[in-house]
Amino acid sequence: MRHGDKVNNLGRTASHRRALLANLAIALIEHKRITTTLAKAKALRVYLEPLVTKAKDNTTHQRRIVFSYLQNKEAVKEIFGPIAEKIGDRPGGYVRVIKLGFRRGDGAETAMIEFVDFNETYNPNAGKVKTAKKTRRGSAKKAAGVVEEVVEAPVVADEAAEVADASAEMAAETTENNEEQQA
Repeated sequence: MRHGDKVNNLGRTASHRRALLANLAIALIEHKRITTTLAKAKALRVYLEPLVTKAKDNTTHQRRIVFSYLQNKEAVKEIFGPIAEKIGDRPGGYVRVIKLGFRRGDGAETAMIEFVDFNETYNPNAGKVKTAKKTRRGSAKKAAGVVEEVVEAPVVADEAAEVADASAEMAAETTENNEEQQA
């Protein structure tokens, strides 16, 4: 029984599965997009995402860990170089799996797996320079914000006074109309 076993064995022994996933990961790192079966693509995503997370921290220790999984110097250079640069600010979800349909020979469901930031068609923010998130923290920003509020405060106060006067006049007219109707 396989109760609670969440590992997709892909019909292979552990060593064969490790070799398969390493080879698929190397191909994906090299080509940025590959086509395979849906089950292998989903297993590859689980295998590769932690490696890409490790690649965001470019230290000798992390390089050795990733190399122990991939056993390919060129793939390690690629994942720590251009791939890590593009996905450096992303908190996760580095690859996407897109279903393609069924294979003609055996009817297996196929899928394309690719790095998210390397496809300009599916990435609406491709080519745009990402600006830093604007926050309300920081002493220089606070000082500038206070000056702006002081300049804008009289205008807001004048408008608020006008609105209050207008609402008071309308309330007085409403009470006069109600008194006339009752009499």
